[in-house]
Amino acid sequence: MNTDHQGIKVKRVTSRKRSRDGLRSHLTPAKKRTGSPEEPEGGHAVLMMEEKLEGDCSDQEDLFGDYDSILGDRAFLAKLEEVEFGMGCDNRVASDPGFDGAPHSPEDGYMALRTGDSKDCSSADVVSSLRDTFMDELPSSQLAFQQELLKKGAWSTNSSASPQTGDATGRTTRGRPTSRNRKDERDAEAQAKSSVTDRLKSAMRENATVSSLGVSTSAARKEAALTKEISAAMEAREAGPAGIDLGPFYGLPSKVKELISKQRGIKDLYDWQKTCLTLESVQQRRNLIYSLPTSGGKTLVAEILILRELLCRSMNALLILPYISLVQEKVRGLASLGLELDFLVEEYAGSKGRFPPVKRRKKKSLFVATIEKGHSLVNSLVEAGRLQGLGLVVVDELHMLGEGKRGALLEMTLAKVLYVSSSTQIIGMSATLSNTEDLQKFLKADNFTSDFRPVQLMEYVKVRDTIYEIHPKEEECFNFSRVLNFKYSSSMQKVDPDHIIALVAEVIPAHSCLVFCPSKKNCENVADMICKYLKKGFLKHREEEKARLLQELRESGAGALCPVLCRTVPFGLAYHHGGLTGEERRLLEEAYSAGTLCLLTCTSTLAAGINLPARRVILRSPYVATDFLKRSQYKQMVGRAGRAGIDSLGESILILQEKDRLSVSPAVLWSHWVSFVSCSSASPALRSQAKQLLSSPLESCYSHLMDANGQGIHSLILSLVGLKITRTLEQIRDFVSGTLLGVQQSHSCQEKSLWEIVQDSVEFLRHKGLISVSTDCENNTVLLVTNLGRATYKGSIDLTYCDVLYRDLSKGLDGLMLSSLLHLVYLVTPYDLVSQCKPDWMVYFRQLTSMTATELKMASVLGVPESFVARKAAGQSVRKPADPEVVGRLYLALVLLSMLKETDLWAVADRFRLTRGFVQSLLSSASAFCSCVLHFTEELGELWAYKALLTELMRRLTYCVKAELIPLMEVAGVQEARAKQLHGAGYKTLCHLANADPSLLVQTVPNLSKRQANQIVASAKMLLMEKAESLQEEVNELLSLPADLPSS
Repeated sequence: MNTDHQGIKVKRVTSRKRSRDGLRSHLTPAKKRTGSPEEPEGGHAVLMMEEKLEGDCSDQEDLFGDYDSILGDRAFLAKLEEVEFGMGCDNRVASDPGFDGAPHSPEDGYMALRTGDSKDCSSADVVSSLRDTFMDELPSSQLAFQQELLKKGAWSTNSSASPQTGDATGRTTRGRPTSRNRKDERDAEAQAKSSVTDRLKSAMRENATVSSLGVSTSAARKEAALTKEISAAMEAREAGPAGIDLGPFYGLPSKVKELISKQRGIKDLYDWQKTCLTLESVQQRRNLIYSLPTSGGKTLVAEILILRELLCRSMNALLILPYISLVQEKVRGLASLGLELDFLVEEYAGSKGRFPPVKRRKKKSLFVATIEKGHSLVNSLVEAGRLQGLGLVVVDELHMLGEGKRGALLEMTLAKVLYVSSSTQIIGMSATLSNTEDLQKFLKADNFTSDFRPVQLMEYVKVRDTIYEIHPKEEECFNFSRVLNFKYSSSMQKVDPDHIIALVAEVIPAHSCLVFCPSKKNCENVADMICKYLKKGFLKHREEEKARLLQELRESGAGALCPVLCRTVPFGLAYHHGGLTGEERRLLEEAYSAGTLCLLTCTSTLAAGINLPARRVILRSPYVATDFLKRSQYKQMVGRAGRAGIDSLGESILILQEKDRLSVSPAVLWSHWVSFVSCSSASPALRSQAKQLLSSPLESCYSHLMDANGQGIHSLILSLVGLKITRTLEQIRDFVSGTLLGVQQSHSCQEKSLWEIVQDSVEFLRHKGLISVSTDCENNTVLLVTNLGRATYKGSIDLTYCDVLYRDLSKGLDGLMLSSLLHLVYLVTPYDLVSQCKPDWMVYFRQLTSMTATELKMASVLGVPESFVARKAAGQSVRKPADPEVVGRLYLALVLLSMLKETDLWAVADRFRLTRGFVQSLLSSASAFCSCVLHFTEELGELWAYKALLTELMRRLTYCVKAELIPLMEVAGVQEARAKQLHGAGYKTLCHLANADPSLLVQTVPNLSKRQANQIVASAKMLLMEKAESLQEEVNELLSLPADLPSS
């Protein structure tokens, strides 16, 4: 071609505009030029421009600047016509058999084009050379368009008209065209002449509506490196032998190690962790149970295995935790990892969670769930036929299998995973497992056990003022250690006969201390008692931090502050139990971890919840309420002693009193008398009891499917039939034989055989109208679930209440009161909480007298007339007693209604004379039960009217704040007080939080640390990403071609 064109090499990455007046060329429209009217000539000018571009441009700049469009530039279109005309000439010249139509390299062809070289080249080669050179440099919006053209063959030439042959030098030549071929070429030229312009105009219009992706080359290189490492790890996993390190970081990219080091401060793994991660069972993805003492680092191993599943195998994972607070903490902690490594963290706790979860084509999800939500999640995946997409299930605190109703739910969940999906790996971990043989058989798992502790633990027992060191494995269990040397006045001796003040004064404030108490009230009393006798110097220790903590506590209570905390926090002390709100517990936990508080008096629930280690752990009594401590409870409590990386050792001290000897039988007393004769200061009964607690084996873990007259086995069989996992009695028996109950038949099924239990359970379900018996086409007896049965298992409704709930909902339709929320709130008030709250009749009566006439009528219809409550409040006898379940449930509904109206937790708790922790727990339970009732009504057509009503009510119960704060409270870790602060600072939406600068948040939001700000922003980004991905998946689903589309 003899045209004089310049090649401008341009890379567009971001949409940020920047003036580039100095880089205008003759391709720039005249109205946009601001430089010299003289145009540069030839290739030298172009090379100079390229050098300037290379020197001036960064991958974050937009080289197009404010260059709007070239569609209106006739000069450019004229040059395009010249190019097209040249392409036509090239085709005619190329018909000469002696013409060398292909340059030696794409660069040769490109230089010939841009320098105006007299050497001609074919149109195919010109286009090919342009394509090869510019494709990698196109903006992201244009690249997708050009790739689409390539797929359609827009860049290909008419090869049938001029077949290519290879010469001796490897270059291609074209055959002579015939007259017919010439006509085809002319037609093609004419078509190309019009189509190229049209395509270019169309592409430019399309580019104008597409936003470019803000991805830098450095980010792209990092992403490519991460992808390469993940691919290498996957290949090594498939090809490498078992028992060896499969990747830079145990099969994971090195970026994971960097993130763990940066975010957790963990530079290296313990030896037991390295051994566990390289076990043959782990490499071959067999099920595994591992058990270590508390604070040994079990969770990190589980997280590494989860990351392997998400990144290397591209499979979803499920992490089951025992408490809502632990789920929320884990979601906050893993959100930043998910953002860095491109996976989603989804919360399934309370009323949160989608069933079944969104099916994602690209990103994989980690579902973090409570035991109840984990069971519902597995059920939904089984019903949708997607359980095989769940690659890994991790259960923390596996000993929960032996914890009543919740243990039965966990057993059902794991049994279904084992039966339905053989490819899903199960990992269980715990610090207190005894009969691991039964659990191994149930889970078909290997076992790994270690007694590793990062900090040495020294156990002691205190009797009167004497302390004995414990040696559980030795015959002489107790060895004299020392006598307490603390001067007690007569008044102190009366207030503190157990010398708790002396024990804590030895370690605080330089070190931390936990004091476990048998009851909530005892926690408050002990904290109050200790601070009264501490020196005034404690008030000066971290004075500013403690003042800030009091302010945060006051803000979380809308200006109210517990008087006990008001007295104890200035001394660095606080109590911690279920009577506190979730926000109060979080603030106290963070203050304790930071060293602002040096002592917590707490109940046993702290040992099973968040990890708060201490230098010294004191057990105020060997009781939890009125029950003597179990060995597993004791191990969890003393396991908090010793802070890794801070303390060189940890101490636990169990306080025993003379009265405790009454719980030991004379036979036990006599058998241990000889062993403890040297310990003259303690009674034989006391020493025997202590040894039994300190050196006996852990309690065994047994199935609870048969508890409460077999409610667990009934629920299991109902879901098996409803999910079509089993359909006959024989199949049900085979399934049940694989559960923990089946493994422990000799212990749990002593009165009946497994076959009899299955038959009785099926009959029970048939009698309640939850399943029916039918025959298939081969006259075999099969079991089918009824509509009520399906609603029951999909709503996770307790079989004890399913018929009562259906009756209440059906009756409510006849006269549903919508002028007030009271009727709806009553219908979603949990049945099982009624026994935990006895009505205060005077409060009850005052609430009824403040009701509207419609509300009073509704209460009377339910069976709670005003006259009944008035008589109870006056202490008079009642002629016609009311149903105590209905009375108690309506009382709780009034508490919930007050919360929805006022949203002031402290005021409502004070009015009803309840602890604020119980009110908050009631609100959370009602929200979760409302979600269950919603799923229950969705399966029953006659209850269709409840769907819209309960959806909005569930949202209000979940957050119980003003509507403007709800988007902020969706973020994990953001409670009402923090949401108000964020909203006041201008962060009013989820998008605001996701795009916030953590440093700016710290400056604008009071009492917000940098770590908290980072967690909030990361959690908001994760939630925003999850919502965006869900919407995108819905779009893809709507636009995808149906698999069952009828064909002609």
